[in-house]
Amino acid sequence: MPLMTSKPMFDLAYDGGFAIGAFNVNNMELAQAIVEACAKESSPCILQISKGARKYANIRFLKAIIDAAVEEYPNLPICVHCDHGDTVELIKTCISDGYTSVMIDGSHHPFEENIHLTAEAVKVAHAAGVVVEAELGMLGGIEEDVVGLDAAEYEKNVEKFLTDPQQAAEFCKRTGLDSLAVAIGTSHGAYKFKHEAKLAFGRIEEIMKTCPGIPLVMHGSSSVPQEFIDLVNKYGGAMPNAKGVPEDQISMAVRKYGVCKVNIDTDLRLAMTAKIREVFATKPAEFDPRNYLGPAREAIVGMVRRKLHVLNSAGKAETVIAHWKKLGSPMPTYYTRKKAG
Repeated sequence: MPLMTSKPMFDLAYDGGFAIGAFNVNNMELAQAIVEACAKESSPCILQISKGARKYANIRFLKAIIDAAVEEYPNLPICVHCDHGDTVELIKTCISDGYTSVMIDGSHHPFEENIHLTAEAVKVAHAAGVVVEAELGMLGGIEEDVVGLDAAEYEKNVEKFLTDPQQAAEFCKRTGLDSLAVAIGTSHGAYKFKHEAKLAFGRIEEIMKTCPGIPLVMHGSSSVPQEFIDLVNKYGGAMPNAKGVPEDQISMAVRKYGVCKVNIDTDLRLAMTAKIREVFATKPAEFDPRNYLGPAREAIVGMVRRKLHVLNSAGKAETVIAHWKKLGSPMPTYYTRKKAG
């Protein structure tokens, strides 16, 4: 099964009460664990590559790993997505590198500038058969190159930073985007909130009314599982007061509202780090990377499988493939040219 855009996935997810897990990939073990979990649960998946991941791992290596995953799991619908692209030049580069979906993030710009940047990215991507996600509204927290608002300030004034439903309608109309990342009370990183999170479900409902049919995306949606925080802290880490988005609220946003994509990165990092710390602490003589990266990979498999049930996407791979074929098996021009050449 070749790579595909997110369109066949979102077409079914919007009315089907499920969302696609978008998992960030930085190395081989992460990619292996994510696709293995999705294959075991027969779930479509989105593999996200950020600007930071490109810098860390070299996109040629990451792309080769993903190509291997596609060959290894021929019945698994996979979309390769640029996470938080910030310039049209980066979007062009990602398209040339074979991404099937891109995000242009102009949320930190004034409204009109965000529209202009997004419209330019859409023009470039659509010409290549690639779909575009854009963002409107502001999130709190920090994760990699994404610097949001101070968590305390965000929590105190969250209503002020949520996506405006009327602006969202104008934004979608004027840019021609394919999916919209919305600010609904989530936050980046492991220290998302001082208190219990409470997603703005009423705001999601309003956006669905002003932007009917537009797939919505939740960033900053890791749940920061307590078992991994406990392991990190038990074996020498220092992560007091780490707090994420409760899984029951994520599930509600997915099953009842138009959320079709949920981004998960922090939870992957926590699972990997927690297990590596455990091995180092309990087996201090261990120096074989396979003997600590292996358990870390297994921990990620288990965590991702759990997330797929939270997102209600387990068992949806076959229907996505059937829909993709019904659409004519569309592929970005990168792949059609590659096949022709």
